[in-house]
Amino acid sequence: MGRAARVQVQLAAAACLLPLLLQLPASLGIGFGLGALAVIAASWRRPMPALLRLMLGGCALLAVALVAPGIGRDTACAVLAAMLALKPAETSTLRDGRSLVGFGLFAPFATFLLDQGPISLLLALAAVLLALLALQRLAADEGEVAQVSARGATVGVVRLFALGLPLALAAFWLFPRLPTPLWGLPQRSIATPGLSDTMTPGGMFDLLLDDSPAARVQFFGATPAPQQMYWRGPVLWDFDGRTWRQAHDLQRYPAAPMQSAGAGWDYRIDLEPTENSQLIALDLPTQLPDGAYASRDYTPWATAAQYNVSRWRMRSAPPVSFEADLPPPLRARALALPPGYNPRTVALGRQWRREAGSAARGRADAAIAERALAMIRRDFAYTLNVPPAGRNEVDDFLFDRKEGYCEHFSSAFVVLMRASGIPARVVTGYAGAYRNPIGGYWLVRKSDAHAWAEVWLPARGWVRVDPTAAVAPERVYDTIADRQPGRIAGLDALVPVFNAGDWLRRGWNDFVLGFNAQRQQSLLKPLGLDKLGASALAALFGAIAALALAWMAWLIARGERQRDPLLRAWHALEARYRRLGRGRAPHEAAQRWAARVAADRPRAGEHLAALARRVSDARYAPIASREALRELVRDLRRHRP
Repeated sequence: MGRAARVQVQLAAAACLLPLLLQLPASLGIGFGLGALAVIAASWRRPMPALLRLMLGGCALLAVALVAPGIGRDTACAVLAAMLALKPAETSTLRDGRSLVGFGLFAPFATFLLDQGPISLLLALAAVLLALLALQRLAADEGEVAQVSARGATVGVVRLFALGLPLALAAFWLFPRLPTPLWGLPQRSIATPGLSDTMTPGGMFDLLLDDSPAARVQFFGATPAPQQMYWRGPVLWDFDGRTWRQAHDLQRYPAAPMQSAGAGWDYRIDLEPTENSQLIALDLPTQLPDGAYASRDYTPWATAAQYNVSRWRMRSAPPVSFEADLPPPLRARALALPPGYNPRTVALGRQWRREAGSAARGRADAAIAERALAMIRRDFAYTLNVPPAGRNEVDDFLFDRKEGYCEHFSSAFVVLMRASGIPARVVTGYAGAYRNPIGGYWLVRKSDAHAWAEVWLPARGWVRVDPTAAVAPERVYDTIADRQPGRIAGLDALVPVFNAGDWLRRGWNDFVLGFNAQRQQSLLKPLGLDKLGASALAALFGAIAALALAWMAWLIARGERQRDPLLRAWHALEARYRRLGRGRAPHEAAQRWAARVAADRPRAGEHLAALARRVSDARYAPIASREALRELVRDLRRHRP
């Protein structure tokens, strides 16, 4: 394999590997990228010894096992990236080059198992383009095809893309889609930050530092104030002294009675993939679409796991009363505390209950909750720099450290309320949102993750209490300017860039990733076809696919005809006569056509007849030299009717 071909092959392999590396953990992506460069440099003159390749492969697999333990998509993709990074070590012949390019093409397609964004698609298309160019170069070096310039090769590959584009679009838009795939997507071996059904001290730290989108929301009509933007997720009931857990058994029961205050808000939420059936909704959801439901505690759920971007039209409203009658089993569950944990907090709660005296239960409970908030406002501070939790984490937080973030505030508040005899629970989700001025929608980021409390008060039912907002409302409601997305090191110019980029990503999600079976069935609704069934879609796809294939065949045949410069010049001459109404009929011989033209225009006909004889001789008899052929082409181009 020549030097130029080898460079082209290695470049194609690197382009295939790049999008996959960008989706791996940073340590693996950077390590495998640098490793691939080192392997190429070390094996450029001669293939690397087999023993050394084996040792490097073992080290790569060990790195994958340490960073992505278990079996899943991340592990499989990381192994693929490692093997592709090492593959150039045994690439020297033309056959090796073909093998490297063919193996490399698996990488951009594996990338789509981890990310389906527009950047990944563009990088994959560039990789496929370079791979096809490399294969064409290898074929030319082997003598299978003629050598062409870099520009000619690029034009040829782009034409191949253009030929297949109509068929690809027809398959995307019209091929019948199933509501759910025939196979399950393998689980990820590396957990991505997101809402969980448990809450342990320190568990939210990574999530609060992740500014990637969690959801995008479009309101129709009234928009809630930032202080009302609580996006409800898992509700946590059970506490073992360290970890709060969701009550999954409550999914079997219908939503509790709730009386809403007014019409509320109508909105559409585009939720990023969660790979589980957990949804979020503006507190409290009053109307959920098909495929979604609310459990007893108004935790929103989907009927199926969400592996792709999903869209939900919902209504929500603040409650006037929320489960005003609390059943005894739920009351006992909302008061339960594990024995032997946080004794100082339990003692303080019992003391407050005794000091509340004989006041009416509702007023006493509200006064105790307000007393706790007043203590938090006076003595506590917000920070993410929190030491590891001890056995009695709530005691340490309330009496010693007095610093923490939302999970510490909410957990301590609920434990204190339960110790005071007030039913309470932890609610997790997101709080606040950022309005993108370009699209007019609201962006909820993973860093907006939040935990708050709900206490049960007589006659009112469950009431939201956010102890974190009592200390740092700016951390909850996104009201400070330096939290605007895209702002890095005080560079305000990056904010509009982020807004435009997120708006484009939203459009990509809408028109590409969000195109599901339901939207496909209503694809032709603007043309008066309300809904197309699977058979109608299949028939329509077959018809358009047949047209696309016919168009591809015609272009290929036309390209073969136009590849000869002599034929191109002759067809151009025919086109000039056709514009004057003297064109050649498809069945008409060239000499007969020239005689017909000479009947009207003798001089042009004579010249045309001479050119026709020369073209016939060139096509069906050997030409003396290339110069004679070029001269004939020039004469055809110069001839004018």
